[in-house]
Amino acid sequence: MFGATDAQQSAQAAGKAEPPDTGRQPEQQRDKLTALGGLAALSLDAMASVAYGPESIVLVLAAAGGYGLGFTLPVTAAIAVLLAVLVASYRQVIAAFPDGGGSYAVAKAHLGRRAALTAAASLVIDYILNVAVSVTAGVAALTSAVPGLYEDRVWLCLGVLALVTAVNLRGIAESARWFMAPTAVFVLSILAIVVVGLFRSAPASTEAAAGHASALAGSASTVGALLLLKAFAAGCSALTGVEAVANAVPSFRTPQVKRAQHTEVALGALLGVMLIGLAVLIGRFHLQPVEGVTVLAQLADASLGHGFGFYLVQFSTVILLGLAANTSFGGLPVLMRLLARDNHLPHVFALRADHQVHRHGVLFLAVVSGALLIGSGGDVNSLVPLFAIGVFVGFTICQVGMVRHWNQERGPGWRGKALLNGFGALLTGVATLVVTGTKFTEGAWGICLALPLMVLLFEQIHRAYVRIGARLELGQVPGPVTRQRSLVVVPVHAITRLTRDALSAAVSLGDEVLAVTVVHTAPDPEDRKAAEALRRDWELWRPGVPLIEIPDAHRRLGRPIAAFVGELGAEHAYDRITVLIPEVEPARLWQRALQNQRGAVIDRALRRHSDAVVCRLRLRM
Repeated sequence: MFGATDAQQSAQAAGKAEPPDTGRQPEQQRDKLTALGGLAALSLDAMASVAYGPESIVLVLAAAGGYGLGFTLPVTAAIAVLLAVLVASYRQVIAAFPDGGGSYAVAKAHLGRRAALTAAASLVIDYILNVAVSVTAGVAALTSAVPGLYEDRVWLCLGVLALVTAVNLRGIAESARWFMAPTAVFVLSILAIVVVGLFRSAPASTEAAAGHASALAGSASTVGALLLLKAFAAGCSALTGVEAVANAVPSFRTPQVKRAQHTEVALGALLGVMLIGLAVLIGRFHLQPVEGVTVLAQLADASLGHGFGFYLVQFSTVILLGLAANTSFGGLPVLMRLLARDNHLPHVFALRADHQVHRHGVLFLAVVSGALLIGSGGDVNSLVPLFAIGVFVGFTICQVGMVRHWNQERGPGWRGKALLNGFGALLTGVATLVVTGTKFTEGAWGICLALPLMVLLFEQIHRAYVRIGARLELGQVPGPVTRQRSLVVVPVHAITRLTRDALSAAVSLGDEVLAVTVVHTAPDPEDRKAAEALRRDWELWRPGVPLIEIPDAHRRLGRPIAAFVGELGAEHAYDRITVLIPEVEPARLWQRALQNQRGAVIDRALRRHSDAVVCRLRLRM
C-alpha cells in the first residue's frame, strides 16, 4: 500500500498536487473534513451494517440447523478478507483519483464511458437505497422498543430524513460534528461487547431471547456450497459504505489524499474487528436467531447483561441506524457533481452553495428517498433485498478498472497490486451474481431494470448537452461582434413609476421602443373606461414612446402580446426583439401573494409562442 509520500506522488501524477499541511486552515477549509470527521460523517453506513450484517449470515446458515451456524466464523472471515482487499484497493483509488468519484472515476479512465456510467448508476441507486434502509431500520428499532409508535412509522421516517437533510444543508463538516458522538458511542459499545464477551465462559444473561420462538431449522450433517455462498452474499451487506470515502475525497481538508486514506484504513480496521469479534462471540455463546430479537441484542445481553449496557447498545444502534444515511449525503452529491461536470446530469448539480454544499444533490437525494419511504410504508424488509446489489456492481467495476490501471502504469510492484485487485474483482463479482440470483424475485429485478434505464438517461442528457454545445459553437472562435437593429417591447397597463423605469431601461437597451397594452373589445363599460383613461393619460405624459393597443375579445393577456410580437418577428425588420416586463418585487416573501402575476402570465405566453428575448425588470419595494 502507498505511504504518505506515495500518495502525494500519485496525486501529483494525476495533476492534483496538494499543498502541504501547515496546520493553519483558511476559511474555505473549515467547512471540510478532518480524518476523524470523515470517519464520523462517511462511515456511518458501514458502521451501522454491524447491526444487520452478522444477523444476515446467521439467518441463512440457520437453514442448516446448529451445524450450519458453526460456519458463521469462516464465512465472516471470508468477508473480512474481502473487506481488507476493498480497503487496500480504495486506498489506491484515493491516491490515483483525488478528485473523488470512486468506481465512476476509475471506470471512466480505464474501462470506457459505458462502464463508468454503469458504475455511477449503481452507486446512485445504492446511495438512495442506503438512506431509505438506514432510516427505516432505525425507526424499526425504535418502534420495537416503543410499540405505540408503530402506526406512525412513516411520519417518523420522514422526520428523521428531514433532520439529516437539514444538518447536511449546513455543510458536511457541520454534519460530521453532529454525528461524531453517536458514532463513538456505538463503536465503543460494540467493542465493549467483544472485549467483555471474550472473558466470559457463559452468557451473562439470556433474558432478551427468553420466550421468543427459535428460527433455527432442523439439524444437518453437511452444509452445501450454495448455502455458504448465500451466507457470504448476505453478510456482504456489512460492506456497503466502504467506498464512500473514495467518492468524497474533495470533501476533506488538505492534504486531502492523506486524510482520506487514513479515514479509509481506520474504517476498515474498526469494521473488521467488530465483524470478527461478533462472529467469535456467536460461536462462543452458541447463539441462534429468534423471532423478534436481533442477534446484536442477544450478544449485548450475553456479554453485558440485561442492564444499562444492554440498553445503551440498543439505544446507540437506533440512533446510528437513523443517522447512517449521512454516508449517502456525503458521497452522492460529490458523485453527481462529477456526472454533471461530464455532462451526464444537469449542470445545476455541480453548483455549490454556502458551506461548500452541493445543495441540489442533497435535496434530490432527500426527495427520492422520501418517495421510497412513503412507497414502502416504512417497511425495512421491502428495501433490504435491494440494498447490496448496486454497490457490489460498483465494487466489481472499480476492481477491474484498477487492474487495467496497474497494467498501464507498470510501476514498482504493479503485478502484486493488480493481483490483489483481480482477486477482489472475482470475489465481488461472485457476490454480485449470488445476491442478484437469490434476491431476484424479492425485488432485485427492479434494480436490474433501473440500472440500464439510468445509464440510458445519462446518455440522453449527454446527447442533449452535445446538441446545445453545437448550437452555442462551444470550443470555436466566434465571428466578429456586429451591431444589431433591435426593438424593445414593454407591456403596460397603467402609468406608474414602474412604467417610467421600464421605459427608461428600454430606451437604453434598444434602437426602438414600443409600449403595448391589451384592450378588451368586449362590451364592458369598465374595460372601455380603463382603455380610454390610459390613452388620455399617455397623451398627457408624452414619454416619447408610442403606445400600441392590441385588441382582444376574450379578456386574455399573454396570448395577444405573444401574437403581436410574433407578427413583428415575421416582418424581419429587426435582428432582435426583446420584451421587457416590468414587475414589483415585494420586500417580504408573504407579500408575493398580493401580486397580480401579470408578469408571469406574459412571460409564460411569450416563451411558448414567440422567439423573443424575455427580460423581467423588477422594482424592489
